[in-house]
Amino acid sequence: MIFVTVGTQFPFPRLVNAIAELDLDEKVVAQVGSDSGVYPFETADFMRPEAFEEAAQQARVIVAHAGMGSVLAARRWSKPLILMPRRADFGEHRNDHQLATARQLWGRVGVDIAWSEKALGGFLACPLTGPQTGPTEHKQQLLAQLQDFVSQSSVR
Repeated sequence: MIFVTVGTQFPFPRLVNAIAELDLDEKVVAQVGSDSGVYPFETADFMRPEAFEEAAQQARVIVAHAGMGSVLAARRWSKPLILMPRRADFGEHRNDHQLATARQLWGRVGVDIAWSEKALGGFLACPLTGPQTGPTEHKQQLLAQLQDFVSQSSVR
């Protein structure tokens, strides 16, 4: 199942229409905000936290605007994430902070950035990898050093 979420502030018809135009052989559930469009999949204006969590957990992939809540949700449930940032020049947001967020996340394991509508289909057609949820090598080294320090300190 593909879970699409546009956040709670504004509708994002460019993203939802791009999903609707794809020939997907997979269930789609979308949280579309105050979007009044008619789509060929299950939609909800807003989802209660329990319903959002259930959809995110059941999803193969989460497709979202570049909002931090969506990024954190995908990470929480170890789901691959495809972000399409809203753009101020298209009237989708007040400024381009979502473009800045996408640039910062670009290249991270488990996060793909759809800079255009056409990119969505390519990402959804490929096997996707979830985010790295375990400690990175640097974190493991830091934890080992801290454990050594605590062990040596408690011996004294």
